[in-house]
Amino acid sequence: MTAMTLRTTVAAALLVLLAGCAEDPTPVAEDPADRTPAGQEPDDSPVADPSGSEDAAPEERTAAVYYIGDTERAGPRLYREFQRAAGEPLEAAVTLLQSTPLDPDYRTAWQEAELRSASYDGEVVSVVVDPTARNRPEGMSQAEARAAVEQVIYTVQAAVQERAPVQFRTTDNPIDQVFGVPTSEPLAQGSMLRVLSHVSITTPEQGAVVDGGTLEVTGVGNSFEANLGWEVRRGDAVVKEGFATMAGWMGDRLFPFEVEVDVSDLAPGDYTIWVTTDDPTGGTEGVGAMTDDKKFRVG
Repeated sequence: MTAMTLRTTVAAALLVLLAGCAEDPTPVAEDPADRTPAGQEPDDSPVADPSGSEDAAPEERTAAVYYIGDTERAGPRLYREFQRAAGEPLEAAVTLLQSTPLDPDYRTAWQEAELRSASYDGEVVSVVVDPTARNRPEGMSQAEARAAVEQVIYTVQAAVQERAPVQFRTTDNPIDQVFGVPTSEPLAQGSMLRVLSHVSITTPEQGAVVDGGTLEVTGVGNSFEANLGWEVRRGDAVVKEGFATMAGWMGDRLFPFEVEVDVSDLAPGDYTIWVTTDDPTGGTEGVGAMTDDKKFRVG
């Protein structure tokens, strides 16, 4: 089994656990002074080393990590991606926040060694940052800086499976700001609909191979009257299209969706699955439609 297939299998297994959940914890970047509580993260249980060897490499686990992506009207938003990483949950979270996303449309604001460690005392998650992360780097917008802070909050909360406040600090003391965002006090996560993308694909994973005749598309979102549109594209050509309905759409939360796409009649090759929220204003009001896409291959 290839590494890509393993990652896809584990992510799909997690979705079974998430299918009954009515909300998604993905973050949305906002002013840390204006925050609301959200739901709980999925169970990111460790996957044991099948060899059973005492000399095996450090245990790897599937972890939820939040990356930044661009939207047409709403600026940078956060998208959740499942990845594999070694170490305890918070150690894996710190590693992944400073790693390259699988989806090239996503990015992280954190460079290697800017996040040093994280710990949880049962009440507050402490995240140790390098002192150089205090000031906003040249070229980083204020919105991107806020998204960077939310990246950390949502990812470490996923790791500890609690909506615990997050205290940013240096080795010795709390730090007054991170990338110019005030962080003197412990911070709660931001409002989902102000921080997260309003649609995010969980499966297929970027680069997945579909050997059978059905593409299973799952994810979370919040869209007018719970409607999502989808397309399968080959290059610029739309080869299939349709609609999906989410489990709900009211409130400050994301709801699960799933759709099965018949790809048995598609020629082998590379394709993209693309989903979009419904925007009844046609882009004239509010945050506009938000989209996500994943490339896959028909084998």
